[in-house]
Amino acid sequence: MKHHKAIRKFGRTTDQRQALIRSLACSLILREKIRTTEAKAKELRPYIEKMVTRGRKGDLFARRLLVSRLGNESATKKLVETIAPRYKERQGGYTRIVKLTPRQGDASKMAIIEFV
Repeated sequence: MKHHKAIRKFGRTTDQRQALIRSLACSLILREKIRTTEAKAKELRPYIEKMVTRGRKGDLFARRLLVSRLGNESATKKLVETIAPRYKERQGGYTRIVKLTPRQGDASKMAIIEFV
């Protein structure tokens, strides 16, 4: 039974799932808007919001932590220098999920996740 199991597994192992979330996070930071499935967008939201909160500090420790979590220095640089300063006064809720029509091929629920 799957009672009180909040994490979505996407039919992948832990390493594959972490790589997927990391890749989605890098794409969102670099493009600022991505189209993905609704479940992946909902799983990505808390991950990316914690990254933005960490990026708002902008100190050396925050940068190193972001590089280790994202695995991409260019995404970290953009997050700390461009995206995070936009939200200095905001208390949270940096992303928006907009639901779209189902995908043509397999009728998966689709969504756009973007920075507010």
